[in-house]
Amino acid sequence: MSRKTAILFLFAVCLPTIGASTQITPDHSKSTRVFLQGTSTAELVELVESDGGLVTHKLHIIDAVGARLNQQQLDAIAESLIVHRIEDDISEQVSEEDEFVGEDEEGLCSVMGYTELIRSGTAIEWRLSNHNAEPATLKNLNLAWPAEIGKINRIELGSEVINLNSLAKSEPGAANIQFDSQNAPQLKGTQSLKIGFESKKLRSLPQSNFKLEITFEDQCMVSLEPLYADYHEYVHSGSLVGADLLHQRGITGAGVTVAVIDSGLWETDALAEDISGEQRVLARYNAITDAKESQVSDERGHGTHIASIIASSASNTRGGENVGHYKGIAPDVNLVAVKAFGNDGNAHFLDIVRAIQWIVDNRERYDIDIINISFATKPRWPYWLDPINQALMRAWASGITVVAAVGNSGPDLMTVGSPGNLPFIITVGAVSDSGTPEARDDDYIPSFSSRGPTPSGHVKPDLVAPGTNLIGLTPAGSRLEIEQPEFLLETGEMAMTGSSQAAALVSGIVALLLQSDPELSPDEVKCMLITSAEPAIDDNGLLAYSPFEQGYGYVNANRAITLGSTTCGDSGMDIEKAISEAQPTRGPAILDEAGNPSLPGLDLMLSPKETTQGVVSDRRWGAEDPMGRRDSSNRSHKDDNTFLDFDWEPRQSERQKADTSPNN
Repeated sequence: MSRKTAILFLFAVCLPTIGASTQITPDHSKSTRVFLQGTSTAELVELVESDGGLVTHKLHIIDAVGARLNQQQLDAIAESLIVHRIEDDISEQVSEEDEFVGEDEEGLCSVMGYTELIRSGTAIEWRLSNHNAEPATLKNLNLAWPAEIGKINRIELGSEVINLNSLAKSEPGAANIQFDSQNAPQLKGTQSLKIGFESKKLRSLPQSNFKLEITFEDQCMVSLEPLYADYHEYVHSGSLVGADLLHQRGITGAGVTVAVIDSGLWETDALAEDISGEQRVLARYNAITDAKESQVSDERGHGTHIASIIASSASNTRGGENVGHYKGIAPDVNLVAVKAFGNDGNAHFLDIVRAIQWIVDNRERYDIDIINISFATKPRWPYWLDPINQALMRAWASGITVVAAVGNSGPDLMTVGSPGNLPFIITVGAVSDSGTPEARDDDYIPSFSSRGPTPSGHVKPDLVAPGTNLIGLTPAGSRLEIEQPEFLLETGEMAMTGSSQAAALVSGIVALLLQSDPELSPDEVKCMLITSAEPAIDDNGLLAYSPFEQGYGYVNANRAITLGSTTCGDSGMDIEKAISEAQPTRGPAILDEAGNPSLPGLDLMLSPKETTQGVVSDRRWGAEDPMGRRDSSNRSHKDDNTFLDFDWEPRQSERQKADTSPNN
């Protein structure tokens, strides 16, 4: 019988003792994993071991233990006054919400297109993978290409040649082929769609010049993602958020340490060394085995990809020449690699808590400033009862800035994952630049990025950052490469998508802020980021996206350092009180008349226009003046197309009266 979140006030019972000469080897084969929280870890350890149980995790950071107990031992321990909480069904694993693999609104599509388009001779080749055992039947093929390369002269799917009769009436540079369901080509396994043209001048054309969309009989659709023309030598994520400008001013994360809790680290040169060639991996800890190690290998590849977004010291180049900034957001940052996830992408929450505990215990030894959390799972408990969140609150209170992914479970409201639902930390959603780094009018929030509010009424994410097709390193032969070859590029890097990647980018920005001012507290760092973020607004100065979708807006490292404020006003949240009393803080979200999550005055802040992806004329990111906003004391709407800051945070007295806040 489950004892979830039970507070036990039972009398202890006397148990029979075994004589000193009797030796019994406990049989844990029939035991179950349990989580116990109580007055102290030491007392819990003694209690478990005295009853013949096995302590697997000593979690003093939250006065808890993980243990293996049979039912008889569990029943006996439940009667102890030192036990305040028992969770006895904790076999469920925490899974990384890995790189998003599709954006079909009706559900995940079984077909995936490779990120990279192959161009050779007179043809382009787009590889497709059907992850379903049943063939996928083509219904429609929509194509667009530069008219100057001439007509299409052949199309093949695998070994099957597609009839081109319908192309005779096509527009120059565009075609739409409808297939008869009786004779339509079928995609089985991995095959290539090959399209031949009259011209041989294909290699020099950017991938974004080609549009390829395939709709299948089940209405599943797959399309070619835009990819930067110079991706083989230049990573654009830094320039998207202003980090490149800081690199040129010598702000590269030097002297700051980021702990990455993930699947391990491949210590290739760009990650093992900073831009001066100095070793910068300060420690490696395996939370699964509870051991400090000389290496924490990354069979999965996820941890390496995340670390490279944060810290790669490889130079960006154009035409082979260095341009003065780097592929990683903070290329000089120090790293602490903490392995909690296995090669299957799963972790037990007890291992994650132990990982956080080790970081906090070793904070001063390695000068750890930041924890990156590039995973999100469906919340199992209210945030203040979640053991991972309890540990992260203590990390934040100790002076460590925590950055977490919002999750990839959008587009519905209230889909924020854990631990991103923790109100104190920095939670990051994703934004797509549509493969056009030089333009902002086509940047949009993809549907996969999870939305707020949290069940306790807090606005999440706090901000958004680029999270689509971020290029990073993975070890050759990693599980990611094997399981998701669609994202592997000719360069050997992988272009991955998800709020995990967006969170890593923000962790790098935090490192830049802390180099510029090492005395910043986690609260001050968070304030600098959200007060300088650039929200998406429409042509009337209203929010184009709800705060539940974009938080305070699009992160910008340069603006954060030059314009960010270290004070955000009284949020009514006291982390020390939250830790000591294990009580929730309530956010500003309310329920509107229809029973849907909303914010005070949101109807006056939010544009009634539907926001779509792609280039739009009535949406932009940030203020008209790129260096600042109008006086935030003026909250009224003006007809001068200038964004004015909005204030959705109710006063504390109003929050206390808000009985309609969504809550657990």
